[in-house]
Amino acid sequence: MQIDLSSRTAVVTGSTAGIGRAIAVAAARAGATVVVNGREESRTVEAARQVAEEAGAAAESVRSVAADVSTAEGAQKLIDAVPDCDVLVNNAGIFAATPVFEITDGEWRRFFDVNVLSGVRLARHYAPRMAKRGWGRVLFVSSESAVMTPTEMVHYGMTKTAQLAVSRGMAQELKGSGVTVNSILPGPTLTPGVEEFITDRVGPGGSFEEAETAFIRQERPTSLLGRLIRPHEVAALAVYVASEHASATTGAALRVDGGVAPTLIP
Repeated sequence: MQIDLSSRTAVVTGSTAGIGRAIAVAAARAGATVVVNGREESRTVEAARQVAEEAGAAAESVRSVAADVSTAEGAQKLIDAVPDCDVLVNNAGIFAATPVFEITDGEWRRFFDVNVLSGVRLARHYAPRMAKRGWGRVLFVSSESAVMTPTEMVHYGMTKTAQLAVSRGMAQELKGSGVTVNSILPGPTLTPGVEEFITDRVGPGGSFEEAETAFIRQERPTSLLGRLIRPHEVAALAVYVASEHASATTGAALRVDGGVAPTLIP
């Protein structure tokens, strides 16, 4: 199967590192014009340069737009810079371990703003414009935590579940338009943030490989892979969903969780 995105423009939020960066690289390799997004100007510009280099893409085919999409002002800044796109990947997100009864009102709101409302604002602008052109892809990067609420991160799990409802509802609104809306559900993935998170949870001492094994064994024992997922594995599914090949896939929650969620649907 050859995925060709050469006529498409893809906006990937939160793409200076981790899963977002891997999706940006994979989309650029497939020929898309890619917009790398992060909050910090210097980091975003450098990430765009690295994405182009890693993808073997022309520098001008990978743009950078620094904007904090968790705010209305930041989302508008991105929209002003890129008024139209063919593929929107809502990847910007945060996570943290906090006992549920210690999560403040402010933290509940902050997690919702970053993980949910950022994608809602952007899809609200881009998706109707895609529908007028008769083609488009909107993708929410959710998590297996959407269906298996982690006790240590209830506020995070709440936002991931909300993304499933939002993406399904938007897909229903866009039925028959040529625009698909889907969520993908990665499991624990080896990103810089997750590496730090696991080290903190497992404790110091030993190699990270030992910490990874201990984390999976203790906190994600249902994993069928028995290891962390790698960002490029998530990106492979994301780019497929963004392609012509996935034209009959919409309103779906697609798992790339290594079998962590012991359920049949999603």
